[in-house]
Amino acid sequence: MTDLSLALSVSPDVLSRARKIKLFLMDVDGTITDGSVCLVSALSANDAVQVLSEMKMFNAQDGQGLSLAHTMGIQTGFITGRKSPAVAQRAKELKVSFVCLGQATKTQAFEDCMTRAGVTEEEVAYMGDDLPDIPLAQRAGLGVCVSDGVPELKAVCQYVTKRGGGRGSAREVIELILKAQGRWEEAIPRALA
Repeated sequence: MTDLSLALSVSPDVLSRARKIKLFLMDVDGTITDGSVCLVSALSANDAVQVLSEMKMFNAQDGQGLSLAHTMGIQTGFITGRKSPAVAQRAKELKVSFVCLGQATKTQAFEDCMTRAGVTEEEVAYMGDDLPDIPLAQRAGLGVCVSDGVPELKAVCQYVTKRGGGRGSAREVIELILKAQGRWEEAIPRALA
């Protein structure tokens, strides 16, 4: 999508909001994964279930987008209710600036990320998929819901992705931000191997 076609397909309000973004925060399950949680377990000798590991699937285009955001100076962060070594590892690989795992409520983590990043609410994009994401989407300068997110979140967001959670939605938002800021053409050669 060229910058001109972006301007024709996205509202002027969304473009204006995206131009200001310096920090992109997101939920994990249902946004950068498809929402599935695969728990591998086994029975112990006394028939008690033991969870041995958790598996998450991450989209490679989302990974490229998050890596590119880092390269282009846009800070990123994950705020999730689950504690997951897989998420921590993926964040490390992609140089995600802020990783907030095991958050019962996400508001304090959102505020901490803003403070540490040195940004205001209008400089934050937040992407989610479900009801716990509503307060953060309402506060962010650009609230984003994935296409397969719940209607209640879509209702409060300025932008709904064309791609579903775990299917390149984070990449889509990063492209939107960089194109709105007029930096997409500069970013392309930096992503080439």
